[in-house]
Amino acid sequence: MRIAALDIGGTSIKSGIWDGEKTSELKEWDTNAGQGGAHLMERAKAILHTYEPFDAIGISTAGQVNTINGSIHYANDNIPGYTGIQVRRIMEEEFNVPTAVENDVNSAALGEYVFGAGKGVEDFLCLTYGTGVGGAIVINGKIYSGHRFSGGSFGGILVHPEAMEEGVEYSGCYEKYASTTALVRMAMQIDPSLDNGRKIFEAFDRLEIREVIDKWIDEIVYGLLTLVHVFNPSDILMGGGILAQKYIIEEVRKRVDNRLSSGFRGVRLVQTGLGNQAGLLGAAYLASNLIK
Repeated sequence: MRIAALDIGGTSIKSGIWDGEKTSELKEWDTNAGQGGAHLMERAKAILHTYEPFDAIGISTAGQVNTINGSIHYANDNIPGYTGIQVRRIMEEEFNVPTAVENDVNSAALGEYVFGAGKGVEDFLCLTYGTGVGGAIVINGKIYSGHRFSGGSFGGILVHPEAMEEGVEYSGCYEKYASTTALVRMAMQIDPSLDNGRKIFEAFDRLEIREVIDKWIDEIVYGLLTLVHVFNPSDILMGGGILAQKYIIEEVRKRVDNRLSSGFRGVRLVQTGLGNQAGLLGAAYLASNLIK
């Protein structure tokens, strides 16, 4: 079995081959997202041609994916004109092999379920903290997509209703306060040179920066408390490069458990284990199910 997999993000496209046991030929390419959805499809085809031959294609992608027909149900302006693109049809016509298409966070959650931190857990939530906050719901080992292919959009949890602005997407919502983007914004108000997560944690010993980090961790906790009380999950997987900082996951665990209603305590908050290969592996796994 030889499956070509792509993980399409707003900044980069990760690619590789999965043989049913391991990934190989891993590469990373610029997305050139600003050139639009049609150009992105040409770029994806060119990348895939470098891997021929293969038996199937798995694509993990930014945007909400119509998993029935493999099209992009909705994508924001980070990739102009991506909404409505028939990704599965385009790839199957080009390569004449079955193609699976799934949202990037859902793909990552499946990757973790089959190969990573979610292995052996049939029901769990998965959240990623980065530019925004992404989410996925896994029930009985399958993604719950919701009515409009948007289940698990946890970044939209309303945590600050006083900050809502009519017509401003996600105003007052979780991802505006709990994302890495939010942490950077808060830190730069104190020191404009702290323009990424690494620099912020290098300044951890500065009292005013530590206070910013602690305030941001509380924002992460607010959303998790809501999710635990709604879903009552056994496990929540948490991913994103910023989670490599042990202080974050340790503090989140402590604060969540202290603030939960006593009947809901005991949820396991687990760091994802596959890093930036999770989406590729999840897409490859979905594609493998299409091979007869």
